Amino acid sequence: MSQFTVTGQFKARDGFAEFETTIDAENENVAREHALSQLGSQHGLKRTEIDLETVEEGDN
Repeated sequence: MSQFTVTGQFKARDGFAEFETTIDAENENVAREHALSQLGSQHGLKRTEIDLETVEEGDN
């Protein structure tokens, strides 16, 4: 598995909040899905309220 750094922003109470998270995943698509699932669960967001800007594979 590789580590991916996912950055973006999500709709918050006072506009948009930026985030950066590191996720272990098999490929970029799986990393995107985990990030959407994780943020949605933690902040009560729908996928349409989350904007993923970059997904970069890190050194492992």
